[in-house]
This record gives sequence, structure tokens and C-alpha cells, in this order.
Amino acid sequence: MTDMPIAPAKPKPRPRPQVMRLTDAAAARIGELTKRADSEIVGLRVGVKNGGCAGQSYTVEYAHEIRATDEVVEDKGVKILVDPKAVLFLLGTEMDYKADKMQAQFVFNNPNQISACGCGESVQLKPAKV
Repeated sequence: MTDMPIAPAKPKPRPRPQVMRLTDAAAARIGELTKRADSEIVGLRVGVKNGGCAGQSYTVEYAHEIRATDEVVEDKGVKILVDPKAVLFLLGTEMDYKADKMQAQFVFNNPNQISACGCGESVQLKPAKV
């Protein structure tokens, strides 16, 4: 037998954490919106845009197709697509849906949020450490 060098074992890649998770209320609302949409949608696209008094705000819109760069999150039977530019800002976020007499909206419980403006329309986010 010849002595052949043994290749070192390659480290296994760490499993990638799911970017976001949904509460039951958010999943139910996304399901309702998907069924009631005027055109066929594959889910909701979630992102972050610059603007507002605190610097950034969350975006939620209908997604008519899955883009090659989207981070697809399937949770509780529904699908959200995360804009690739927003992934580090949304990592670990829980998306909820709250409705009361005055308003109904998606709420983001984000561990990367540093602050929010007084009116509640914008936030200041830091990228997650990975």
C-alpha cells in the first residue's frame, strides 16, 4: 500500500438561519391578502428603504414573481420574499399583524432596530452581526 496523504475534512457549512418568522396573525393576514388580490401573487415582498425622520422604513408589497435574488421565507403556509438588500437589517425579525379600532398594520419586532421616530413611520436599523 502506498502512503497517500489524507485530505483534511471540509468543515460543514453552518445552517443558515431563517431571515424572518411570522406570527399566526401575520400569516393569517398574508393568506387573506394573497387570496383577495386582484391579480395572481406569490406572496408579499418585504424590504427596507431609506427615508423618514429616523432614517429607514419597512416596505411591504405584493410579489407577482420570485426574483432570483429574493430570500424566500415560507412560514405557517404562506410565503414572504425578502429583498436581498434588506436581509442583514431583517435577520431575526418577527413579523406580526395588529388590528384595533383605529388602524390595522404589519408590525416588525426587529432585534436590529436601534430607535424609532415618534410618529411610528420610520426606524433606525443596524445590520445584524453574522
